[in-house]
Amino acid sequence: MSTLPLDRKGKSTDITQPNIQMPFAKAFWEKVSFLIAKRRTVTPGVPEEAFISARMDTRSPSSGSYTWRINYFSLMTQKKYYSDVFTVGGCRWRILIFPKGNNSDYFAIYLDVPDSATLPSGWAREVFMTFTMVNQHDQSRSTKKDTRHRFNAREVDWGFALYKPLTELRDRTKGFLINDAVIVKAEVEVQAVVPPIPVPPVAVPPTAVPPTDFPEAGSSPPNVVPPAVTARLITDANRFDSFFSELEELIVSAETSANKEGPGSSRSNDQMFDLISGSPNLEEVEEAKQSLKECLSDLFKLNMKDKLAAALQTLTRAEVGLTSDQQKVVKGFWDNFNEFISDFLSFEQENSEFELQKLARDQMFSAIKRNREIHLSNKQLLESLNKEEDGLKRRMEELKSMRQKLMSDWERLMTMSEETKSKYTAQEKKLAEAEEKKRIAEETMSRSAAAWSSLKAQFL
Repeated sequence: MSTLPLDRKGKSTDITQPNIQMPFAKAFWEKVSFLIAKRRTVTPGVPEEAFISARMDTRSPSSGSYTWRINYFSLMTQKKYYSDVFTVGGCRWRILIFPKGNNSDYFAIYLDVPDSATLPSGWAREVFMTFTMVNQHDQSRSTKKDTRHRFNAREVDWGFALYKPLTELRDRTKGFLINDAVIVKAEVEVQAVVPPIPVPPVAVPPTAVPPTDFPEAGSSPPNVVPPAVTARLITDANRFDSFFSELEELIVSAETSANKEGPGSSRSNDQMFDLISGSPNLEEVEEAKQSLKECLSDLFKLNMKDKLAAALQTLTRAEVGLTSDQQKVVKGFWDNFNEFISDFLSFEQENSEFELQKLARDQMFSAIKRNREIHLSNKQLLESLNKEEDGLKRRMEELKSMRQKLMSDWERLMTMSEETKSKYTAQEKKLAEAEEKKRIAEETMSRSAAAWSSLKAQFL
């Protein structure tokens, strides 16, 4: 499937990108997970140095490239991250990535205009851009995609929402994620700028180091904190930052809740009673009683607070329409109304805390169960490997015994062969002697046969 250039809103001129909405359960989980787990949050300073390193390469006034080495890729928890700002063609740019996907299972990357809010009305930039994800095993296998776009106030970023499948990116054998680092490169060619911007000629400082190839897998980029030190710094910094971020959220939440109560919430019920003069008539009392009944017909909810307070205020001042017992109960409840609301809010808060703790407990319990299942699987695998190892050991003993027997038989065979060789040599000598004796006997026999024939000729 081809990947078309998309902005991060999912728009395209060639295909219709479906509007993928995040399920409520996922949104809820993302909201509460911040409270039940200390998540790393990227803040200016330490994370920028620890998680990324970059290199700028300006080839001409209107074109250049920016290489971004993203360290500790697996520790990124936020949805999107920006690179440092770099300048090409007199314009400021930065890379925008979605390491866990932009509402998809693909790594997303874009070119973004960081100062779009301060640019003059009607601004535009015609740009040809190329995004490269470096293969750190074999650079010839790097992923490279290019596109052209006219940036303006309505479209301040552009790139690829479906740049690379996350499964392929996370596969360590593919060569894109090595030592928990990903290297991306943006090549930018600014072809037109409205309004025009004077671009100074490119000047390379005498001490500048010429651009080199991308670092090989396992090497460290220049001016980057060593991984061991960096990891320790990240852990400490994130722990502090996460703690104080939660405190800040708590303070903001408390201040917001206090502001929502309105100016009347700071007054006591007696003060509010004093602000209202006169007694309600019978019709007002009946309406208040009806409102009170409606509130009492269901469990108390915070959204009925104002309605209940209005009814109690009216009934507290009533001189008709209520029995003495009703007046006494209403007055007592109204005097403790703020405490009642405070108790309810405390219950809601404690109940929410309980649910969060229960959720965290259940999550940990599920993790324990998964770990136990993995343990049992590993145990079974180990038993199987042990049996296989025992079988191989027995086989090795058998083979060793067979080899020893073979060597022993071979040794005996050599001894027997040596003996047979000696006997063969001796037999050769005996055969030679017997052959000589046979020759002599044949000569003797030949002479005897001649004498025999001569005798036979005389008498027959």
